[in-house]
Amino acid sequence: MNSFKANKGFSYKDWLYKGLIFIVTVSIIVYFLPKEGKFNYQFDINTPWKYGLLQASFDFPIYKNEQQVKAEEDSILAAYLPYYDLDKQVESTAILKLRNDYSKGLKQIIGSEYMRHIERSLKSLYSRGVISGSDLNELNEDSTSHIMLVEHNVARSVPVDQILSTKEAYEYLLNADTIRFDKRILQQCNLNNYILSNVTYNESKSESVLQDLLSNISWASGYVLNGQKIIDRGELIDEHTYDILNSLEKEWEKRSETLQEKRLTIVGQILFVSLFIACFMFYLELFRKDYYDRKGNLSLLFMLIICFPVLSSIIVEENLTSIYVIPFAMIPIIIRIFLDSRTAFMAHVTIILLCSITLRYPHEFILLQMLTGMAAIYSLRELSQRSQLFRTTFIVFACYTLLYFAFELIHEDDLTKLNTRMYIYFGINGILLLFTYPLLFALEKIFGFTSNVTLVELSNINHPLLRKMSEIAPGTFQHSLQMSNLAAEAANRIGAKSQLVRTGALYHDIGKLENPAFFTENQSGVNPHKSLGYEQSAQVIINHVVDGLKLADKYNLPKVIKDFIDTHHGRGVTKYFYISYQNEHPDEEVNIEKFRYPGINPFTKEQAILMMADSVEAASRSLAEYTEESIGALVDKIIDSQVADGFFKECPITFKDISSVKALFKEKLKTIYHTRITYPELKK
Repeated sequence: MNSFKANKGFSYKDWLYKGLIFIVTVSIIVYFLPKEGKFNYQFDINTPWKYGLLQASFDFPIYKNEQQVKAEEDSILAAYLPYYDLDKQVESTAILKLRNDYSKGLKQIIGSEYMRHIERSLKSLYSRGVISGSDLNELNEDSTSHIMLVEHNVARSVPVDQILSTKEAYEYLLNADTIRFDKRILQQCNLNNYILSNVTYNESKSESVLQDLLSNISWASGYVLNGQKIIDRGELIDEHTYDILNSLEKEWEKRSETLQEKRLTIVGQILFVSLFIACFMFYLELFRKDYYDRKGNLSLLFMLIICFPVLSSIIVEENLTSIYVIPFAMIPIIIRIFLDSRTAFMAHVTIILLCSITLRYPHEFILLQMLTGMAAIYSLRELSQRSQLFRTTFIVFACYTLLYFAFELIHEDDLTKLNTRMYIYFGINGILLLFTYPLLFALEKIFGFTSNVTLVELSNINHPLLRKMSEIAPGTFQHSLQMSNLAAEAANRIGAKSQLVRTGALYHDIGKLENPAFFTENQSGVNPHKSLGYEQSAQVIINHVVDGLKLADKYNLPKVIKDFIDTHHGRGVTKYFYISYQNEHPDEEVNIEKFRYPGINPFTKEQAILMMADSVEAASRSLAEYTEESIGALVDKIIDSQVADGFFKECPITFKDISSVKALFKEKLKTIYHTRITYPELKK
């Protein structure tokens, strides 16, 4: 009952974990998807329409273009007259001030005739209108020849040159009648004190009249009905069609601004994204369930699933560039290198379909990306050299260009109308795809993967650790080299990762560097075990696994290499010392754990191959004679013993694989230890 509850609890946690991944992934992708009804067509006048048949999905007006509207506005503005008020109170105030000044002292300078002359002149200029210099300059700058002058709620058109500025009004007072009235005397009267602006701009009235005039402009030159054909693929976009497309874009964006439309869009996006994410997670559940237990694998997959749709959404939303610039082939390449080809294909399909939601007509995009994705998977089974990535990039570029060229040939009848811009996008895409190489290094460090490139680098015998081994423990170094070749051949035979097992074989015994003289392959006549007890000797031998893991940490070896160190003896026993101790103490109950290796049993095919190769290669050195029968018997005895001890119960290796490995070991050992012919001596 308790076991059932525990399993049930674990199941709840498992489903909660997967549900959280699902919700987070869907939420992030939907958040960045375009929410507005973006008109995702790119078009220009006098260019062919590169999409499929376009029909109106609703009624909409054909808006006039900016030039047409501007011409009509200019025509209205040319006939438009601004409104100004004529304030009669200003005239009364000025004359009253003049009379007061005259009674107070001005009469000592001028006589009554001058007084009447100034008063008449003021009435005359105020009747014409006096305007400030700044207002008059604005009228002149706008080339306004007439204004509407409002007096007692009655507007009349008045030429601008009839109205006086304050400066002109002053000159008018001085020069109104120079024959009878002396200017020098008039200048002494401070006439500027009586000149005020009585013509002021009526902003509210002017704006009201202007808006009434502009409202009469017809913004549409026609109407498009629902279902009406607009344009088809390959047709030239003339001026009229260009106006229709612009009008459709405006109406589309208007309709998407409504709250109801936005809600429906979000619901649709959530449903769309959820279905594809769910399908991908079902695939993992059915075929790659172990990925849920490997946080690095799962993190990489869902990082890619999130990043590429988000990037596509931003590019389309902001109209930064073409979506074909994004190197989508990078997805299957990365997943194929770190995981497997089936998952690479499924992830690629999922991401492409998610990205397609950002496009209005995604069929062309989906077909192009599917083909190039498959080409990337098939052309790059493993990455061990930079040249392989260059080759894959070229293949991807060729697939893009050839398939798109095929599309154009199907829909175009004139080669001069080919869209050369797309081929430029494909070239940029190829260049960006080359950045996969440095990106792999970063992903290795972030998610804990180990690529073939890293394995190849580690297998270089100039690596500091291997060079140190060749100097301090040359016998162990030669054993590791011999074993790496043997194990790699076996891996190739059964379809395992040969480069991985080759590299693991080179480092599996690095722990022997701490006490190299205690291992027979490094001894030269002196055996330090003779001075130790069997338990002590066993402990020294056993410690090379622990010491190897410490050295691996010191030299930052990847985890997959550490696993080879930890599993190459599994939970085996140092049989020589264990049996020897038993023979010396027949009546004692021996604690076998003192003679047992601290590692774990192999859990991958590659680790199983290494364990078999290690035991067989080491044991083969002790054969008295190298015959086909002795080598065959040795290989069968050692590997059958390992199988019987249950070392391979936890790894996915089959009896067929083991038989193939045994056969290969026999072949290779016979080749290595073949009997050389005896050269004859010269008879004298």
